[in-house]
Amino acid sequence: MTISITLPLPTGKLESLTLNATGPWRKPTELIRSRKVYAAAHVTPKVLGNNVPGAPADIDWDATLAFRRELWSWGVGIADAMDTAQRGMGLDWAATQDLINRSAAEAARFATPERTVRDLLACGAGTDQLDPADVEPGAEGLAAVLAAYREQIAVVEASGAKVILMASRALAKVASGPEDYLSVYGTLLDEVKKPVVLHWLGTMFDPALAGYWGGEDVAAATATFSQLIETHAGNVDGVKVSLLDAAHEIALRANLPEGVRLYTGDDFNYPELIDGDGEHYSDALLGIFAAIAPAASTALQEYDAGRPTEARAILDSTRDLGLHIFEAPTYYYKTGIAFLAWLNGYQPGFQMIGGLHSGRDLNHLVKLFRLANTAGLLLDPALAARRMACFLNAAGVDSAVTVAEEVHA
Repeated sequence: MTISITLPLPTGKLESLTLNATGPWRKPTELIRSRKVYAAAHVTPKVLGNNVPGAPADIDWDATLAFRRELWSWGVGIADAMDTAQRGMGLDWAATQDLINRSAAEAARFATPERTVRDLLACGAGTDQLDPADVEPGAEGLAAVLAAYREQIAVVEASGAKVILMASRALAKVASGPEDYLSVYGTLLDEVKKPVVLHWLGTMFDPALAGYWGGEDVAAATATFSQLIETHAGNVDGVKVSLLDAAHEIALRANLPEGVRLYTGDDFNYPELIDGDGEHYSDALLGIFAAIAPAASTALQEYDAGRPTEARAILDSTRDLGLHIFEAPTYYYKTGIAFLAWLNGYQPGFQMIGGLHSGRDLNHLVKLFRLANTAGLLLDPALAARRMACFLNAAGVDSAVTVAEEVHA
């Protein structure tokens, strides 16, 4: 069966695209061991919910949890309650607590002695119950940040999930220099029950985090970050670095204390970072993995089987899609993740909490469809074509799907 769809070009001209078959993806039959990876998952809003800008998140829990079960079925862990789930962009702390507890309860059903809830689920703990406008630099502001972190860490620890210490907009505002970061994070690392993941998020993902770790200079910030890790290595499971700078990540990775993982957050350069340089490799905690889980899982299985060339080729085949989804302004990458999830049948409508589905224009989403087709990541091409045509027609573009039966001599 051949499926074709009429798509617009940026010039307005229409052309027909014949869809590829889905890639040769396979679900694992045993634990993936070559790399430890987490896919950062998004949340699905209720179709009839009041998910407009400024409104509290109204979440479709059935669809949200079903998507997490699907990711687990591909053998990857889930990073939840992260920026992918619109923390600070529609998902408030009340909804976040609910998400953490529901995801953890679901993970417990999948857990085994070899694959614990912590392996299945890592959740962000931040300070977003604080409005940065309400805190000021100085001792009181730092105490408020510390209290907020403690509250969120307690929720994640009680759920059984691994803690990811997220970057804090409030701390970025109140800290006067590196010493304040070392003090706040050092205190928290002394208190956690189990090793955590430290998250360094760049300004391309959140402009409010400018100057994190005490200054604008990346080398100086890295020195502060490294000092924190060295001092508290026993309580650091790993670090997630999202600066989209492969050279920086490689250098940091080579100097981490033994036993501390580098979870790449680089959605541009993940193929070579996961593949490694012959001496070190990166594990992964990636938003793009939620979009490419079938391909990523198959690649990881190739690494497990001792076929790194084949594994790298699969990851490389998804790179153009990742580059496009995460193009500037990068903090709208979530829109592309949700759009592809809708095309693939993982949510009933193309909507996002906070109205964020308006974060990308029509040309961007059409190109995303093309790139997903090239990568073999339209998992049900007929469904994806029908949904894309409906989306285009609603937007004012004449689109049609043609299905032709193949005739074999």
